[in-house]
Amino acid sequence: MAASAGEPWQEPWVRELLRDPVTGSPLVDVVLPDGRPGLAPDPQADPEHPVAYPVADGVPVLLADDAVPLS
Repeated sequence: MAASAGEPWQEPWVRELLRDPVTGSPLVDVVLPDGRPGLAPDPQADPEHPVAYPVADGVPVLLADDAVPLS
């Protein structure tokens, strides 16, 4: 995935640092149920509570309170 000028969080070295704030798992790109881009941990990290974190205005919002449930 190539980084764009407006989304430095997509740089490979930054992606290596981004982690799920609850489980500490690496994050992968997903599309949230409402069509917005998001980041989600490996489903095996917490199979009881699958969640994703939104990307708002090009910034990943890695706050547990803002996680979007995936079902």
